[in-house]
Amino acid sequence: MATLGLIEYESASAEVRAVYDDIMATRKTDWINNFWKAIARDPATLRRTWESIKEVMAPGALDAVTKEMIYLAVSATNQCGYCIASHTAAARKAGMTDQMFAELMAVAGMANETNRLASGYQVEIDERFKPR
Repeated sequence: MATLGLIEYESASAEVRAVYDDIMATRKTDWINNFWKAIARDPATLRRTWESIKEVMAPGALDAVTKEMIYLAVSATNQCGYCIASHTAAARKAGMTDQMFAELMAVAGMANETNRLASGYQVEIDERFKPR
């Protein structure tokens, strides 16, 4: 259960409903997921977070499936079960296959392992890797 409970559409303030309406319109859906309902206890955080998500996840140099897969990999690394579920669903909707998921998890796992090793050994950055 969410720490402060969830704000359902029917009991939301006009300010929260406006954000909910934008989420549903942007995502072409008829429901609001629990993440948004939980942070709606603080309408300013809800609005700011939604505006940032819209901007970052909007079409750009990276396609939708790539953005969702990056989000999924970071969520797995951060061990956010909710985010893993949400962004796995979004990545699948954008075209991620089972094989892509498996490869993504292998890369994320390997990156975590080698990152810890490089940190633990305090490896100096090679001159060739530094910006010129």
